[in-house]
Amino acid sequence: MFWKIVGGLIVAWVAFMVLGAVIGFVFKAVLWIAIIGGIAFLGAAGYKAISGKKDYKRINRY
Repeated sequence: MFWKIVGGLIVAWVAFMVLGAVIGFVFKAVLWIAIIGGIAFLGAAGYKAISGKKDYKRINRY
């Protein structure tokens, strides 16, 4: 009986360790994708802001 309880605890501990590793990896991957996406978005916005394009289409309201 004692060894069944110890074996069950070991199996539960291993399951939680594997689950924690998978969730931790997914969280880190999503975090890095978000950081890279944010940098790319800010870079594209900055490039568009300073690109110097002067032929804007203006709407004359008057």
